[in-house]
Amino acid sequence: MDQIKIFAPASVANVSCGFDVLGFCLDPVGDEMLIRKTNASGVKITKIEGQNLPLDVKKNVAGVAAEALLKAHPTQSGFEIEIHKKIKAGSGIGSSAASAAGAVFGINELLGKPYTAHELIAFAMEGEGLASGSAHADNVAPVLMGGITLVRSINPVDVIQLPTPKALTAVILHPKIELKTMHAREIIKKNVTMEKAIQQWGNLGAFVSALFNEDYDLMSRSLKDEIVEPMRSLLIPEFESLKKASIDAGALGFGISGSGPSVYALTKGIDSAQKISNAINKVISSIGIDFEIHISKINEQGIKILTN
Repeated sequence: MDQIKIFAPASVANVSCGFDVLGFCLDPVGDEMLIRKTNASGVKITKIEGQNLPLDVKKNVAGVAAEALLKAHPTQSGFEIEIHKKIKAGSGIGSSAASAAGAVFGINELLGKPYTAHELIAFAMEGEGLASGSAHADNVAPVLMGGITLVRSINPVDVIQLPTPKALTAVILHPKIELKTMHAREIIKKNVTMEKAIQQWGNLGAFVSALFNEDYDLMSRSLKDEIVEPMRSLLIPEFESLKKASIDAGALGFGISGSGPSVYALTKGIDSAQKISNAINKVISSIGIDFEIHISKINEQGIKILTN
């Protein structure tokens, strides 16, 4: 195989109670990437459509991640990468993660799969480090492994794939304003009280238990963010109104997707998701900014190989 075309999906990170450790993979939203094996060594990014991003390999998350993989697995072949961006940079739904994870997934396939999906996370994290100033895995892990993932450690990388309750459905609102991860991380407090930390640990543990037992009531009680949301929500237009509308419409929980400005709601079933979508549509429509709303089941496969 000399080339591969893939769909690299968007993702939601943090998931309220799991800052930097929880993430899940979306289905209808994502980038398409075409990766070719070449005779000339090294990595080249030959085309980017949809977003104004650098072709310079050292300044592009896909290039940085690809080079990290090839440093660990030297080969005489080179690789050309085309990226068709359908996830807006700075949207909060894993735009950089899709590119970084897609690059290492595609190259790994063309090399004959020397690495597992779990092993690829470390290389994709190098790209995330370029995008946000710190390497984190809560977006790239679900994109590479599929479903819902828990990052136990990043040094060494240790990621656990969690079960996905069958009816669990996400509603994603993307207000079309840009909020860079690097800037959103700067406003987070460096220290938290023991009381807040204990509350967060309890919520995270309970959320994991709820996934294993498909306990939607426990899930609803667990989707709380005592640490990051109070600060970051100030950057998102009408956050509290959107949250109230979602909960009133039947959401299990509502929070910020990654660093924002996208927000998400989790619910049980497509019918409930549609009610939540309608409710948040009314709120966001009243403030005069462009937006997109997506309804998605949890994507348990992650990156998908497309037919050419």
